[in-house]
Amino acid sequence: MKRIDRVYQLLEEKCDALTKAQLLEEEGFSANDLADDLDMLRNNVSLELNNLVRIGKVIKIKKRPVLYIPRDTVQKNYGNLVDHIILDISSLKDLYLGREKATINENEDPFNLMIGADGSLKKIVSQAKAAVVYPPRGLHTLILGPTGSGKTLFAHMMHNYAKYMERMDKDSPFIVFNCADYYNNPQLLISQIFGHTKGAFTGADRDKKGLVEKADGGMLFLDEVHRLPPEGQEMIFYFMDTGRYNRLGETEKRRESKVLIIAATTEDPSSSFLNTFLRRIPITITMPSFHERHTKEKIELTKYLLSKEAKRIHKGIKVNEDVIKALIGSVTFGNVGQLKSNIQFVCAQGFLESMESDYVNLYVKMLPQEMKEGLSLISRNVKENEEISNYVGKVTVITGEGSKELVDDDVYELPFDMYKIIQDKSNLLKQENVDPAEINRFVATDIKLHIKCFYQQVTKSPNMKLAKLVDKRVMNLSEELRSLAESMLNKTFNDKFLYFLSLHIDGYLKRKNRTKLTAPPSHGRLIEESEIEYQVALKMKEMIEEKLNVSLPKIEVMYLAILLVSANELNQKGKVGIIVATHGNSTASSIVNVTKELLGDYNIMAVDMPLDISFKVILEEIVAAVKKIDRGEGVLMLVDMGSLYYFEDKIREQAGIPVKAIDMVSTPMVLDAVRKANFLDMDLNAIYNSLKNPDPRAENVLESPTSEHKDKPKAILTICSSGEGTAKKIGEMIKTFIGDVTEETIKIIPMSIINLNQNAQELQTKYTILCSIGVKKPEIRAPFISLEHFIEGEGQKIIEQAIVNKHLRIKNGQSDAIIRGLCEDSLKMMLTYLNPYRAITTLLHFCDSLQKEWEVHFKNTTTLRIVVHCAFALERTITNENLQYKAPITDEKRKLLSKVKKASAVIEKEMNLTLPDEELCYVVDLLQDEFSDPLETQAEY
Repeated sequence: MKRIDRVYQLLEEKCDALTKAQLLEEEGFSANDLADDLDMLRNNVSLELNNLVRIGKVIKIKKRPVLYIPRDTVQKNYGNLVDHIILDISSLKDLYLGREKATINENEDPFNLMIGADGSLKKIVSQAKAAVVYPPRGLHTLILGPTGSGKTLFAHMMHNYAKYMERMDKDSPFIVFNCADYYNNPQLLISQIFGHTKGAFTGADRDKKGLVEKADGGMLFLDEVHRLPPEGQEMIFYFMDTGRYNRLGETEKRRESKVLIIAATTEDPSSSFLNTFLRRIPITITMPSFHERHTKEKIELTKYLLSKEAKRIHKGIKVNEDVIKALIGSVTFGNVGQLKSNIQFVCAQGFLESMESDYVNLYVKMLPQEMKEGLSLISRNVKENEEISNYVGKVTVITGEGSKELVDDDVYELPFDMYKIIQDKSNLLKQENVDPAEINRFVATDIKLHIKCFYQQVTKSPNMKLAKLVDKRVMNLSEELRSLAESMLNKTFNDKFLYFLSLHIDGYLKRKNRTKLTAPPSHGRLIEESEIEYQVALKMKEMIEEKLNVSLPKIEVMYLAILLVSANELNQKGKVGIIVATHGNSTASSIVNVTKELLGDYNIMAVDMPLDISFKVILEEIVAAVKKIDRGEGVLMLVDMGSLYYFEDKIREQAGIPVKAIDMVSTPMVLDAVRKANFLDMDLNAIYNSLKNPDPRAENVLESPTSEHKDKPKAILTICSSGEGTAKKIGEMIKTFIGDVTEETIKIIPMSIINLNQNAQELQTKYTILCSIGVKKPEIRAPFISLEHFIEGEGQKIIEQAIVNKHLRIKNGQSDAIIRGLCEDSLKMMLTYLNPYRAITTLLHFCDSLQKEWEVHFKNTTTLRIVVHCAFALERTITNENLQYKAPITDEKRKLLSKVKKASAVIEKEMNLTLPDEELCYVVDLLQDEFSDPLETQAEY
């Protein structure tokens, strides 16, 4: 018998001599254990054992000393516990118990399900158990901890433990309420918690139960409890003391409810709460951050979250050791919530690349740059790097077996089936014969946006673009006003409304002659003072005057009321109807279905034209479809060939609706048309021209002028609620921009939204309107630039192209007037040492150099972020107070830094100041954030 066979036989005999329980405790045998019985040198036994591991007959257990166990023995005793490709594990016992824990009996302690319950969470688990069982009905508890550390999950476990210990009924309620959702409206927030009576406040048209009533006999979890106003805290602590409360509008506290309150906050309680409130909460639990967890717990959390994804995918996940390190190292601020987001993104990428494989493979090269930096960070921490290597193998296979959902309403759970989206969109694009590399790029970007948007909603990221233009207190007040209007009118207002409202208030505050506002024109519909919108506007007026210490004239109340009435119009977008008509039984339907799958349900219709149907019947169907799909903005027909294209006029005449037709339709053309109609707010003529002429500069531009208006003076309309602040502000920027672009005379006309269409149409008889810019689109034949696109910088191309199409002479060179105006607004009141006008000129040159070095094109918002950061960095350089860059500088980041340093030579040349590497590293981070992974995507820009 060969030596290797003798070693294996003895190992198998020794393991088989143990019971299942004994084997779990012993976990195997070492080379020393076998050497004496075999009368061999330990080194020779170790050599053969490792050979057996390599051929897959033996599993290595990475302990001290290293242990070995036959794979067949594990299979016989514990089933498919270790996948056949796994060569080594950290612990047989932990692996087995981990699987058993995932299927734990409901009658067992629910805290046993939590990773770290016997480790970093041991102390707080004891506190939680004591709070739940304390007679007679438990102790109210405050949970502290950073975002994403698991406060909501921990509260769920407290409720489950209360049921387990029979302190609460099996069907007792557990109600979650996030106070941040209503913090802008204290009255509404308190109403949510305690309820209200009919007539308690404007808009309270019926009695309403509060959460303390709904949670009777159970637990109420108040997240972000620091958002409670002082009067709300007082009502809560009275309820804690007595168990009694009253609804808003009631005078006596006669209602009773038995509720255990668990509150949570990310803030310092001493600075956010009344002392009387804190004294009512005897138990304070502090959740550890992810970085305060033990290394083993970090690994277990990572594996658990991966197993949840494996369960969804219905495939095993093969994850490289370095990927686990990168995932752990890339958690910087969001704790377990951020880890979950990162894992979902990486698994989505892996799933996309492994759809034809039995496993999803996760390897380092597929990771985005920020996660690769996480690997670098872990590598520098020698102790943690070694600990992770000891706990995981080179490749770990994660399955969904035994994966258990701890709670049903995890706020960090994606509200959509990510893997179904990937599969469906990939299959659709394959059917269109799109190149596989392009499919991967498209779907990966799409999924990244899905996940990013979802987590921004969860963490309530502020609107950065709006913050660049208006004062922060105005933006915060506008949020409060929006909440007030939503509660009183029982409707929702989107971000366009927020843009409009913030800019209008900001414009009013910056207006020099506030008292000289003239009334709106007498003709046309104005709002009646008896209407509900006017009453809401009066409440908004009170709030504005109180918060900003100003006095609003009656005309401003009317403008606010008109804004509320017009909100539905402001929310409308993409009204151009699109019809796809092709010969064949299902070709048009197929294209439209692909479009809807990729871009959502838009105002688009398919008309299939079987070859055996007469043209007269088809024409009637087309006319009926045009009438059905029109929403007042006309219809674009995309056809495959011939007849319909040439019958555009006849269809227009029979339907009585503006119609434009383009032939040689394809799926990319339809996608482009929907994108321009739905996401860019382009009108019928603009979409038609841009599809006929694919030059991107031609988007949102009309055809060349006819002789009837060549001699009219040229004008651009700027539109806001009053025709004052915002409209004039836009006008000032446009005036400077036009002066740089052309020497022709173009009049800038500020307009109010009151009677906008009528007034704009009257102006169109006197002027050739090049375009309109602002918060609402007038019904005229001219391109419209929304406020968002104007801020982003896309509007500059449209204005320039409109000037070209109207046959005005263009100067050589480009204008930076609009971005310069935005920068000056941001800096002129903030800089102490630098001359803002000179600094902005130099920093704009710096941005030009950066764009050349990185081979990208900056939006206005990107330029603004870089200019503002560098302006303050230069001031810090002057005062010798530069920021310290604490993140690790990888080799890749050094390459990017060298490009930024090269571009920054213009600053040294023009200002005789040098920005240190630490400050420039933040510029690298900013650019990486803006352009994802610059080294891989440069060629796309």
